[in-house]
Amino acid sequence: MSHASDTLVMGKIGAPYGVKGWVKITSYTDELDGIFSYTPWLVGQEGNTKEIVVDQWRTHNKGLVAKLVGVETRDDAESIKNLDISIKAQQLPQLDGDEFYWRELVGMQVVTEQGYNLGVVKELFETGANDVMLIKANLKDAFGQKERMVPYLIDQVVKKVDREAKTIQVDWDPSF
Repeated sequence: MSHASDTLVMGKIGAPYGVKGWVKITSYTDELDGIFSYTPWLVGQEGNTKEIVVDQWRTHNKGLVAKLVGVETRDDAESIKNLDISIKAQQLPQLDGDEFYWRELVGMQVVTEQGYNLGVVKELFETGANDVMLIKANLKDAFGQKERMVPYLIDQVVKKVDREAKTIQVDWDPSF
């Protein structure tokens, strides 16, 4: 087992499928089978993981099943049920200079064009219409805000993201 500090959870191992070590897979990737683009997997919980390689996989009904190297029996499959499937962050594809993974934005300071510090990005989420940054406001926020939800709309709201300074500049009214 290894302890990895910079990993991303991409899915979860489900129940055994059959008696030859196959398992059901829940994928958190945009494309259902996108999880199989990453190898090896780090399987485990809370940073206590083991590298596992996918031997075979296929779609089954509306889900996925996989045969993992070293998982030979139903009992083996049962022993890894409900474990997270993670990958090392370095396994993600490189993005263009003006593109960002959400994980890069979490923890960045959000500042208005006028210099008002709105707080720190706590998380991002999809709404269907656009992505939204949930910002944890500063303790002594002048507008009494604890959290703010600001649309992550490049050019319209988000004017600049600075990886080096870990800041996001926005066109946003701090009282909103």
